[in-house]
Amino acid sequence: MDKIAVLIPCYNESRTIEKVVTDFRRVLPEAVIYVYDNNSSDGTDEIARRAGAIVRYERQQGKGNVIRRMFREISAECYIMTDGDDTYPAESAPEMARMVLEEQADMVVGDRLSSTYFQENKRPFHNFGNSLVRKAINVLFRSSVKDIMTGYRAFSYQFVKSFPVLSEGFEIETEMSIHAVDKNMRIDHVVVDYRNRPVGSQSKLNTYSDGIKVLGMILKLFRVYRPLAFFGLLSLLLALTAGLFFIPVFLEYLRTGLVARFPTLIVCGFVMLTAIQSFFTGLMLQNAVQKNRRDFEMTLIEIERTRPDRESGGAGPGSEQKYQGKT
Repeated sequence: MDKIAVLIPCYNESRTIEKVVTDFRRVLPEAVIYVYDNNSSDGTDEIARRAGAIVRYERQQGKGNVIRRMFREISAECYIMTDGDDTYPAESAPEMARMVLEEQADMVVGDRLSSTYFQENKRPFHNFGNSLVRKAINVLFRSSVKDIMTGYRAFSYQFVKSFPVLSEGFEIETEMSIHAVDKNMRIDHVVVDYRNRPVGSQSKLNTYSDGIKVLGMILKLFRVYRPLAFFGLLSLLLALTAGLFFIPVFLEYLRTGLVARFPTLIVCGFVMLTAIQSFFTGLMLQNAVQKNRRDFEMTLIEIERTRPDRESGGAGPGSEQKYQGKT
């Protein structure tokens, strides 16, 4: 079991991967650097290997698929996840690792949005999208995560081994944030300077298609993690719609004693029944969510009990010593 594992998912990052690996080896000499190549065609894997990284492969395309493979295969007391495009400073990694190893943080977010992101990022729709996603999640999930979509994070062993990766692409960061909030895991932040990609390095993130996927993921996870709120809002909307159409029919009945618009009355009745059904669906699913949270706590206990360093009495490199990172 590694003390610190640096995880770098890569797809065609030959221009920057050598510098990223070298920088992290310099600031975290005790860490093991893993580069997972996702079908690169520009020799990213060979460059990373020559720079001193352990190179592995994920053939199924998509960042979420790469993260799933990493989390399954690697065991470490602390995980540092970064991108291979040299947009995140390695100098922040020791502090992020310290917060996991010494302060028991489950996830440390490399917060770009409180730093230089909006100045360095030249794509205005990306800036707008990041702000929109952050606001939406913090409102819907009653959280205070400062940067939802950053690819620079640190994780505890418990987080990594209990996180069910469902996303295939760039929605993975959103899923991580919501999972940590929902499961009451400790989230800390480190403000990091963001650097725009160097000339010649192309972003793999599509502003529009990936943005729509992220917003769809937020809506889906809101339904899954907050079913009573989701179906309660739907129920309220249906009830208000039925009421608005029913009021004229009812007022006409009071005035004339006749119901002239029976189809409207019938539709209002069915819509109101749907609203009631939606509300009770939310109640039942909320009970399932509560049971899932109880089961999750037991899962955490089992994960901690079966940690490799627990069984081996601390066989991981440097696991018997307090972390002494460079700051």
